[in-house]
Amino acid sequence: MLNTRLGERATVYLQLMRADKPIGTLLLLWPTLWGLWIAGDGRPDWMIVAIFIAGTFLMRSAGCVINDYADRHIDAHVERTRHRPFARGAVSEKEALLLAGALACAAFLLILPLNLLTWAMSLPALFLAATYPFTKRFFPLPQAYLGLAFSFGIPMAFAAQSGSVPPVAWLILAANMAWTIAYDTEYAIVDKPDDLKIGIKTSAITFGHHDVAAVMLCHALFILLLVQLGRMQGMGLPYFTAVALAALLVSRQYFAIRERDRQRCFQAFLGNNRVGLLIFIGIAADYLLR
Repeated sequence: MLNTRLGERATVYLQLMRADKPIGTLLLLWPTLWGLWIAGDGRPDWMIVAIFIAGTFLMRSAGCVINDYADRHIDAHVERTRHRPFARGAVSEKEALLLAGALACAAFLLILPLNLLTWAMSLPALFLAATYPFTKRFFPLPQAYLGLAFSFGIPMAFAAQSGSVPPVAWLILAANMAWTIAYDTEYAIVDKPDDLKIGIKTSAITFGHHDVAAVMLCHALFILLLVQLGRMQGMGLPYFTAVALAALLVSRQYFAIRERDRQRCFQAFLGNNRVGLLIFIGIAADYLLR
């Protein structure tokens, strides 16, 4: 009986952490790996890589728990989220807060072997992750705030790998922010009818009839900043080929989202995982072939 009870709670906690839906972890991980590979000149410290992979999973999980806590009175009214643990009454507020705290503590323990600059940069990263879910109540572009939260692993990666945060780190951060706004606006279009009824803020609502154009403009800015990154770092054919293929992938998303069909917009959002992977392959291959 006890084992059954523990198994049930573990299942609920994993659902609360979105462990069964890794897309968010992957979208957070790829830019962090871009930063680690560039900071390490294609040969990052493998212990640091392992720490950041594990830390990405833990912090994304903590962010999901906090997000569901913040939306605990909303999710039951949204079609896509009505089966989440809070929405169906499967978890208490106290359980969620304890779980989020445990995950954040575990993430901090992971970075203890790293330098003081990385420790210092973990504080704003934690603040951004913890406060993002509440910005949907008052900030008209919460996707931009999410973009900053999803990008802070990049300067942290440079801090851990090289002991400094050079201008190129902030360029990658800017590129990733543009990309995050693009793909999370696609995600927001899926929930737009429900969000309008509830009265929360999203970029899809703020952009209104220009939401699709805004997505594509952010994608275009993302690609332009990646091109500038390649020029700054003296990248070669492997990298620029990857960027060109990524540009093709994001341009094709227009045809998926232009009619604002909820299912097709969600599939376009999921497709961004391939974009992140492609850029990582281009960076790694470029350094490998030098």
